[in-house]
Amino acid sequence: MNRALSQRATPYWLTGPALLVFLGLVVIPLVMTVLLSFYDWGQYKGIVPEFTLKNFHEIFTDSYFFEIFLRTFRIAVLVTLFCMLIGVPEAYILNRMSPAWRGICLLAIIGPLLVSVVARTLGWALLLGSTGLVNQGLMAAGLIHAPLEFMFTETGVVVALIHVLIPFMILAVWASLQRLDPQIENAALSLGAGRLTIWRRVILPQIVPGMLSGGIIVFALAASAFASPAIIGGRRLKVASTLAYDEFLNTLNWPLGAAVAVLLLAALVAITVGSNRLIERRYAQVFE
Repeated sequence: MNRALSQRATPYWLTGPALLVFLGLVVIPLVMTVLLSFYDWGQYKGIVPEFTLKNFHEIFTDSYFFEIFLRTFRIAVLVTLFCMLIGVPEAYILNRMSPAWRGICLLAIIGPLLVSVVARTLGWALLLGSTGLVNQGLMAAGLIHAPLEFMFTETGVVVALIHVLIPFMILAVWASLQRLDPQIENAALSLGAGRLTIWRRVILPQIVPGMLSGGIIVFALAASAFASPAIIGGRRLKVASTLAYDEFLNTLNWPLGAAVAVLLLAALVAITVGSNRLIERRYAQVFE
């Protein structure tokens, strides 16, 4: 009897430490942030622990906050689309390479993930500046006559985020291509289908789940990114994450910053859950 109880309790003992860490580092801080978002705040009275919807009312009624959230999700959508346009063909080419070259290219794709996001973003700040390599190269080639404005613009933030997040898209699509039988392409060729038709009718429908999975990851990371928008966008180009940072550390309005963070989290969760439903339906259609 004791042995049977011990065997039943073993999974709980094994998962207990990880569960405690998850509760301590994720769940409890999130609950405290949600509670903080309903507190009141005043310049002279500080944080007042009484229930109020003032913070959310201010966010929903002020066009300043609407513009920042709109910019946040616009940047995230652009980053996701460009990562798909670049990452999907690159993943397909990667899948068709020989094992030796594939290993080298995988190292080149994953390598940037080993470097700090801050270091990579600072590198882009040097490249995209008015005297940076990009502008100097375009001017030397005669394509432009004056430096282009990349710093403190959405374009610069999108470029930096694409470089940071495109490995997630490539790896997600490549994982889907691993399940694709290469003989299917040969069968389509033998039946007279062209390369474009094979890509559109055979390959693309089967890698859509991988594209959607990669898109969810890239979108969520782009919408919640802090380092790249803070360095490239600066204080003139705020997104939701930098807005929450400013409310916490500059104006010291912690409840309003918590409300911004909670709304951003709620939006990302809603988008992620909806996209997961779409992916599940797509998988069901592919594998039925």
